[in-house]
Parts: sequence; C-alpha cells; structure tokens
Amino acid sequence: MKPSSFHACDSVWRNRVAPRWADVRIADVRYTDVAAWVAELSAVRGPSLVRVAYSVLARILDDAMKDRMLAANPARGVKLPKQTPPPNVYLTAAQLDMLADEAGPYRSLVLLLGVGGLRWGEAIALRVCDADFLRRRIELHRNVVRVRSQFVVGSLKSHKNRTVVVPAFVMDALAASAAGKGREDLLGTARYGGYLRPPGGESCSPAQVARCQAADETFPRVTAHAQRHAAASLAISAGSNPKVVQRMLRHANGPRRWTCTPICSSVIWTRLPKVCPNVSTVGLSAPRPENVSTTQ
Repeated sequence: MKPSSFHACDSVWRNRVAPRWADVRIADVRYTDVAAWVAELSAVRGPSLVRVAYSVLARILDDAMKDRMLAANPARGVKLPKQTPPPNVYLTAAQLDMLADEAGPYRSLVLLLGVGGLRWGEAIALRVCDADFLRRRIELHRNVVRVRSQFVVGSLKSHKNRTVVVPAFVMDALAASAAGKGREDLLGTARYGGYLRPPGGESCSPAQVARCQAADETFPRVTAHAQRHAAASLAISAGSNPKVVQRMLRHANGPRRWTCTPICSSVIWTRLPKVCPNVSTVGLSAPRPENVSTTQ
C-alpha cells in the first residue's frame, strides 16, 4: 500500500472505525450490526467517507477469513450509500492557454497537466533527465505525494512506467524551464527549492483561476487534476483515437465501446506520436519564454 493510501486508511480507522469496532470480537460481528453502523455513519457523513470506512472494516474481516477465523465475512453485502461522481470539468484550448499565461513562471507545468495529461505528483517529480527534447517525449517513472507535511517519492499510480509524447510548444516551455540545470535537477521547484506543494483550495490556484474567471465568465473552477480532463478532451477533439488517449493517460478503461476493441498494444504505441501534432492544431499558442522559469 502506498504511503498516501495508508495514511488515509489509518486516519479513517482511528476516527471512524475503531471507536465502534475496536473492542468487538471478530466472531461477534454481525451483518445487521455493520448495516446499522453504515446507516448511522451515512446520516452524518458523506458517501465517500462512509465507503472508505466500510472498506477498512470489510478488509480486516477479509483477512480474518483468510486466517480461518471466520467462515464468511459478515460485512460483505451491506448496502452502501450511492456516491454521485462529481461532474467533469473541461477547459477549451483558449481557456487552458489563458490559465497557462496566468501561471507565469509555471506555464510549462500547466501545459504539462493540460496537454500531456500528467497527474500532479507525476509532474512535480520530473527531472531534466526525464525529458527527451529531441523526440518530444517525457519518461514518467516517479510520483511524489505529500503525507503529513513530508514529501514521499514512489512509483506511479498504476505501478507501470509510461512515456508521454507532447507537442513542440510544450517541449519548448520545458526547455526554457530546464535551462541552466543539471540532469538530476527538478524541472519545477518551489519558491525556496524542493518539490512544489499541492495547489491550495479547490482550484488549481485560486488567484489564477479568479483572474481567468474575471476575464471569461464561462471559465470553470478547475483543479490541477481536472486538467487531465482537458488533455483528454483536447486530444479527442483533435481527432485522436480514444484508445490512444487512454494509453496516454494510463486509464484502466476508456469509453465503453473501446474497452472490448481488440487493438494490439504495438499498434497503439505507433499511434502515440500522432496525438501531439493533432493537439497542436486546436488553438493553443506558442510558449512565452519570458514568462517561463522554475522559481517564483
């Protein structure tokens, strides 16, 4: 289990699960008791937290089954509250370009998120040696998360390395960020060095998004992660194969009609470079070198 996942589960155990179940013998856990606990928790907490708390308890009981302490898991089958997925937020090419301009010295980072489809932890973990400037490729094999005020470097979410091909204007912005740095230096750094902290508030950067919304009333409240949606929508709008976009983002599944399409992995790989020239045609402007640096 990754450190961030362990921290989340540990917090839920201490605050939600242990107060009710820590003193209960495993053999005394009943389905009806678990169902009543889930109902009580659902009355005061959101579906997401209830599901995580239930999962922690259910997995503990799963382990008890594997140890032959239980014949069946009494928590399995309990009805959980439905969780409505949040609406996806998409940026147009013009809006992404506007946000990149507002990012100032971090324009290259915004373009990586909104065009390359990188996750935040993948983007801030990039070092100069991870960028192939001639072939316009980014090698991803590290992810950085912040756990209890400490940065932890680990593998990617999928535990599989991947390569992302980006348009020339994104690579030009990265090249400006890498100027004067060594191969092992971070491409983007915080004000006083080191890894960048996660964006604050509910938006990529509240001040940047607010300025964009003042200039464009249709500009949505966007998170750093939501820029992956922009990357996918821009690529597909430019005519890219959804299965190729799925490979670019390293999503487990693409649209339903693509999940069963027998496309050979090698064929998908040969089509990856075609995504980036297509994205270059949807309206993003060239980078502004004078605004690109790696420190604030």
